[in-house]
Amino acid sequence: MIRMLALACALALAAACPWLTAAAQDQQVESSGLPPYGPPITLDQAKRVMAAAELEAAKNSWMVAITILDSGGNMVMFHKIDNAQLSAVTVSQGKARTALQFKRPSKDLDDAIARGGAGNRLLALKDITPLEGGLPIVVDGKIIGAIGVSGAVSAQDAQVAKAGIDALAAQ
Repeated sequence: MIRMLALACALALAAACPWLTAAAQDQQVESSGLPPYGPPITLDQAKRVMAAAELEAAKNSWMVAITILDSGGNMVMFHKIDNAQLSAVTVSQGKARTALQFKRPSKDLDDAIARGGAGNRLLALKDITPLEGGLPIVVDGKIIGAIGVSGAVSAQDAQVAKAGIDALAAQ
């Protein structure tokens, strides 16, 4: 009975003071050290990221697939360079989604698994792609989207993704 009363009081307080919940969430984000999600990447921004990423891939003759997602996980742009392997399509999408959902480069999950121990728990998660080549796109301290690249060696995929993000940061 006391537990039910305490639960009812907590729910009533949360309903009466929604700003408490928002403040608590903001504090949690600040303490995690990870940037919050922001407004979705615009089409113009995505075009700049994609153009620079494609240029980096072409400059090095890497046949890759490039996926750009907005901050809500929706695909904004996707390009597959001619003759890129078919698996690069789904892997680039997975790398972008992983970077977006975890608010960090997909390589961080790759490294955690490689270290073993507690990092192996990541293998139990559904629908992650813990391979280098996925990066969150951060503008003004907020995640506006993510880019995923696949088709070359993972470090080369990451180089292409970083070139795209760097072009946006230069503007």
